[in-house]
Amino acid sequence: MLYGILASGSCLLTDIVDQLHKDSKKVNSVERLTRHLNKGIPVTALKTYLSSVRKWVPSEPVIHIDDSDVVKPNGYKFEALCKVRDGSKSTDTKSVYEKGYHVTEACVLTGNGHPVSIFSRIHSSSEKNFTSINDITSAAIEQGSSLFGKATFALDRGYDDNKMFLKFDALKQDYVIRLTAKRKLYFHGKWIPATQLRNQRKGKIKTPLIYRGKKRDAYLSHVKVQITASKKDIYLVLVYGITEHPMMLATNKEIRSKEDVIKVAKTYFPRWRTEEYFRCKKQMFQFENFRVRKLTAINALNFYITL
Repeated sequence: MLYGILASGSCLLTDIVDQLHKDSKKVNSVERLTRHLNKGIPVTALKTYLSSVRKWVPSEPVIHIDDSDVVKPNGYKFEALCKVRDGSKSTDTKSVYEKGYHVTEACVLTGNGHPVSIFSRIHSSSEKNFTSINDITSAAIEQGSSLFGKATFALDRGYDDNKMFLKFDALKQDYVIRLTAKRKLYFHGKWIPATQLRNQRKGKIKTPLIYRGKKRDAYLSHVKVQITASKKDIYLVLVYGITEHPMMLATNKEIRSKEDVIKVAKTYFPRWRTEEYFRCKKQMFQFENFRVRKLTAINALNFYITL
């Protein structure tokens, strides 16, 4: 599988078999690979892979979790297809939905900042035993927690959910989560909108940040607040000068100095690398063009592409 994927630059089983130069009939080789994929991800291979990843990661791991999609607009025979938001066609003002699958990906950054997957699951809201996407995200968090003991998780606005904050508290993990405009925070004895705090302050700490591959000057500020979920003290880190509306980052990491504020911002911003990593899967190996139909086989194929 690995040789065939790399040699063909494709995840189509027919393309993979073409590169193997077997004496047997092509149809028989494709059926054999399909049978193996239908068995799922080999447990021993997964354990070996994760133990290798552990060696490449610094002592304070940073894990980025993100949701993506694979669309199969013309698919009819694939197992449990559901409606997903097509990220390649949707914009901030308009969402386009197609048949396909959700993908939850957790990547840890290596010592040189390279994203490496530690959890990648293709799933569907139409699956028989499906409960919620939050449960899949929780499984990704538990994977990172069990693998490294303690890590810092960086998540986008889609994860601004009280259940997520409580999950991190329960597992004693650190987090940096970008807040939505709807979030309220407890400050000086009352609940106020996070946007009000954002608008009342100014960025006093200047630092260069790389956002979507470009270096820009950002201005940072921070304030101690409490979150709805747990009433625990956390920090709101505000990032001015990067996006149209200043970013609001919630973190339970201790902030005692200017350097700590900068470190929190720099923890969140490399998340675009995870998006690039998943785009690489789609473009280099034509991942959305897979033809295996069972979700177990699709996830196994995804594992081999990850390797």
